Amino acid sequence: MKTRSANFQIESEMAWEKVGEGIERQIMGYDGQLMLVKVKFEKGAVGMAHEHYHSQATFIVSGVFEFHTDGEKRVVSAGDGIYFAPDVLHGCTCLEPGVLIDTFSPMRADFLK
Repeated sequence: MKTRSANFQIESEMAWEKVGEGIERQIMGYDGQLMLVKVKFEKGAVGMAHEHYHSQATFIVSGVFEFHTDGEKRVVSAGDGIYFAPDVLHGCTCLEPGVLIDTFSPMRADFLK
């Protein structure tokens, strides 16, 4: 498995990977310690509840989402951010189409083919 991305990831040169109904992603850069992922949601798409050992921080670029994590539920929109502690159940529902930027530490090896 490759453990480091190319130096540049140009959106127009990269395919979107379908990862769920109404959800696509682009892996924007990574090494063994860090991963940056862009995720596009259609209205009504559900990021199924899941947990993983990685630390995660998410920035909402556009759209409106209802997120749940660690017993809390909040509606977030462009400019907001969320922190997900390792091994804590979390997920979301897209209320208005949008884009998220997810960061993971260490990288999500399961995202690489």
